Amino acid sequence: MVEMPTIIAFFKVYGYLAVFGVLILCGLGLPVPEDISLVSGGIISGLGYTNVHLMLLVSLAGVLMGDSIIYALGSMLGKRYIERKHPRFVNRELYKKIIGWFEKHGKITIFAARFMPGLRAPIFFTTGMTAIVPFRIFILIDGVAALVSVPVWIYLGYFGAKEIPWVHQVVNMSEYGILILFASLVVVWTLVWAVKKLIMKSHSRRFDGKDTPCESE
Repeated sequence: MVEMPTIIAFFKVYGYLAVFGVLILCGLGLPVPEDISLVSGGIISGLGYTNVHLMLLVSLAGVLMGDSIIYALGSMLGKRYIERKHPRFVNRELYKKIIGWFEKHGKITIFAARFMPGLRAPIFFTTGMTAIVPFRIFILIDGVAALVSVPVWIYLGYFGAKEIPWVHQVVNMSEYGILILFASLVVVWTLVWAVKKLIMKSHSRRFDGKDTPCESE
C-alpha cells in the first residue's frame, strides 16, 4: 500500500490533476485509501502548493466521478456478471450480503458505503448492476455523504499540514471511529424501523374491527 509521504510528494508535483485522478482510481479499487488521498490533498494546500477551497471542489469532483464510473460499470455488466463461473470483483457471497443490506436498510446502504473502505466500491457496483436505485438517486445520496466526509479530510490535512505524523495518527484512529459511528447508525436505524413497524401494526389492529368496542343496540 502506498504511504502518505509518497502520495504527498506526488501531489506536490502534479497538484489538482493528480488528486483528481487518484481519487477516481480510488473509486475503482486502487489500493490507496481514499481518506489518505484526501488528507494529502489538504496537506499540500496547507503547505501552500494549492488553494484549499479549490482543492475541496476538485476532490469532491474526483470522488463522485469515481463512484459514478463504478456504478456505470455495474450497470453495463448487469446481473449476468454474478452468474459467471468465477465473478471476482463482487463474488456471489458478497453479492447476497449487499442485497440483504439493501432489503434491511434501504437507501441508507449507499450513504453508509461512503464510510466503509473496502466495501464502498462493491456496494456501488452492485447498486448499478441490480438497478436497485436509479443513478440520479444514487448520485444524490452519495453526494450528500461526500459533503460530510470529504471536507473533514481535506481541512484536517490543511490545518495539520505542519504536523503530518499527528495527522497520520488521527486518520488511523478515525478509521475505527468511522466504523463505530456506522455501527451506531445501523443500530439506531434498525430501532427506529422496528418502532415504526410496531406503531403501524398497532394502528392496523385498532382499525380492523378487532379492538373497537361494540356499538350499543
